[in-house]
Parts: sequence; C-alpha cells; structure tokens
Amino acid sequence: MLQQRYRFHGYGGLRYLYRHASAERSRLLTVKYVANRRRRMPRIAVVVSKKVHKSAVGRNRIRRRIYEILHQQVPHFTGVYDVALIITSSEVLTTSHDELVLVVTNLLVRAGICPGRITPGDGADKRE
Repeated sequence: MLQQRYRFHGYGGLRYLYRHASAERSRLLTVKYVANRRRRMPRIAVVVSKKVHKSAVGRNRIRRRIYEILHQQVPHFTGVYDVALIITSSEVLTTSHDELVLVVTNLLVRAGICPGRITPGDGADKRE
C-alpha cells in the first residue's frame, strides 16, 4: 500500500492538478501529472468513479491494486510530481497483475515521471 505521505490531502491539490496537468492515456487508465517544486515528496491519487464500477468493494479493490504498483514505482520517480491515475475501464479489476504493471509503468515512462523504456504490447502506443 502507498504510504500516507505520498497521498493527496484535501480537494484543492487535485483541483489544481485537473486544471494544469498534462495527460497520457491508455485503454485502461489516464495519468495526469504536473511538476511540483514546492514539495519534497511526490503526491499520488487514484480516481475510480462509480461509472467504472458500481460496487464500492470493486472500486476499492481497483484502487488497492494500482496503489500497490505505484508503491513499487515511487522510489524511481525522476522528480517531485503531483500524479493522478484516473481509471477509465472496469477491465482493470480483471486484468492480470503483470499486464497492469506493464501498462502503469509504460504510462509513467511516457510521461517522463519514471526512467526507462516503453515496452511494446501494452496498447499504450495507440493514441486516442
């Protein structure tokens, strides 16, 4: 699970992020990000709306799966960013862990948040 110090607190920070952030998209999720020079630690939020999954249990399970992947990626961030992962498909709930790691990692690399190369086959090369 992602530590509390890496999470957003309150709604004001997310509001700024939604207005000023750049975005990278895949078929499963969208990453919105903006550099934040005022902080020493990155802030991360995972947004899962009721349109994605009606059940709160399902939404929380999706959120926990993404937070666990991000927990492993945060030490590799190249700077201090405010990041929101917006889940756009309920397929995240049934997608294998390895495929989900691949999709999230490739989006973070495309955004310039994590170093590395984009691995083919995750559907991220298809621009929407």
